[in-house]
Amino acid sequence: MMLRMRWRAGVWLAALLAAGSVQAASGVVTYVTDGDTLWVRVDGASPRAKPKKLRLRGIDAPEHCQAWGPQASEALARRVLHRRVQFETVAQDSYHRSVARVAIDGDDVAAWMVAQGHAWSDHYKRRDGGAYGALETQAKAARRGLFAQPGAIEPRVFRRMHGRCEVIAH
Repeated sequence: MMLRMRWRAGVWLAALLAAGSVQAASGVVTYVTDGDTLWVRVDGASPRAKPKKLRLRGIDAPEHCQAWGPQASEALARRVLHRRVQFETVAQDSYHRSVARVAIDGDDVAAWMVAQGHAWSDHYKRRDGGAYGALETQAKAARRGLFAQPGAIEPRVFRRMHGRCEVIAH
């Protein structure tokens, strides 16, 4: 399982650079908003530059006002806060966040979040189970994290029922 979660630096960087629209960078995580959003002070940026807001690609973590939301946020913070990460920006979402693949010490952060039971894979968007469908299945079988909670509600369903939680911007 760890092999699936680990990026091969040369391979993914070469693929990113060939893609053209993907931006690879690194920096230090300064803040974690919730279980799938973090802020990075990009290496080489001006000291006055605001940290870059990143949404982890391929996962959906509980809203902070939702059951398991605080635990997901805390897990992500323990994993990345004040640590150097590598990231590749692949898109921008409807909330104006850069959607990115994020790695710490070569390990895929989103994969770790799903494997530990702190987020769902983006399976609802794709027929193939999403980027981390197999990890989600394993976390559910092991009843890890939010998957141990009876009646855990996917964030997209929660947002339809209750709207988004208000988050103070960093």
